[in-house]
Amino acid sequence: MNKPTVQDIFLRFYPAYLEKHSPSPEQAKVARNILNCKTGAYGANVSVYEDCGAVQIHYNSCRNRCCPMCQAVPKEMWMDARREDVLDAPYFHIVFTVPDVLNPIIYSNQKLLYDTLYHATSATISELATDPKYLGATVGYICILHTWGSEMNFHPHIHTILLGDGLTPKNEWKDNGTEFFLPIWVISKVFREKYMEELKNLWNTNQLKFHRTAEKYRNHYAFKELIDSCYDAEWVPYCKKTFNGAQSVIDYLGKYTHRIAISNHRIICMDDENVTFSIKDYRNKGQWKELTLSGVEFIRRFLMHVPPKRFVRIRHYGLLCSRSKRKKLTLCRNILGCKKYLSKLRDKEMPEILKQLYGINVCVCKACGGHLGKPQFRKPQRC
Repeated sequence: MNKPTVQDIFLRFYPAYLEKHSPSPEQAKVARNILNCKTGAYGANVSVYEDCGAVQIHYNSCRNRCCPMCQAVPKEMWMDARREDVLDAPYFHIVFTVPDVLNPIIYSNQKLLYDTLYHATSATISELATDPKYLGATVGYICILHTWGSEMNFHPHIHTILLGDGLTPKNEWKDNGTEFFLPIWVISKVFREKYMEELKNLWNTNQLKFHRTAEKYRNHYAFKELIDSCYDAEWVPYCKKTFNGAQSVIDYLGKYTHRIAISNHRIICMDDENVTFSIKDYRNKGQWKELTLSGVEFIRRFLMHVPPKRFVRIRHYGLLCSRSKRKKLTLCRNILGCKKYLSKLRDKEMPEILKQLYGINVCVCKACGGHLGKPQFRKPQRC
């Protein structure tokens, strides 16, 4: 028996979810896309092989960034394009997070306070990296927002892939070796100040909204008490060691860029009421264990992580900023004397991409080895 997928779970439990919850327009769109993905609702490509006349029908995917069935090829293509941005230098992975007492306010103000996470992260790295006491140079880094923990609980945090060396104002390369140039306690202190400063400014300008569990923070004294508790808390960024080589940076990026709240391979089983899936127990050295939730609760948690409309989750800064990336990276490569890693998939058609990535030749019949005729696209019929 095949393992259930996220689509199977939505097919079974989404009607019951709607009886208890009212999804936002963005959440409803994601649910609709997942329910209809690769079912024929979005049209199909019909191919006829010239030699044997065999017909192959491929139903179109929804291409939603929250759909677990639509991430594989976009992830590979994104990683391939980033190949051209990687330098032969040390890279580090830093995770920026905030105290969980802020989660109710963040969920009530997702667009504003997700942006605040990016602003505080970028300002922290930029300020400290350009400080002569630490590196005294401009670095390049990518920030990726995740809003979930292993149990699909609400846990907003920023994954940052950071270049360990940088370019000085005199266009000289500053090499810091394989050691990370910033003390973690300094990052923690500056990041906390940056984030809290912007949060308080949003409060003072009446831009924050308060819903459900965040309702109590409408009160000035309750909000001030929350702010004080955040200053008292220890903000603990996490930093991983340097990568080994440029290709490992590209492979590592793929683990975070197009990840969603849960993938199909983590789902173990489903019955008429519950869903069981695997989670990482970080309190027990990251050991895998099973968690069972009701189907409705599974969908509620999944839809919590639908980002706001048109929200950009992957952002580039410093040497990787789109305005100056081409010029700056060319200069860096010339200084370092390193080669440019060229894209392998750029300007290629999908059949070529599938053949290169997965060894699948969709233009050859599996039965007779014959070649594909001209494909036809069939639009979905109107109800």
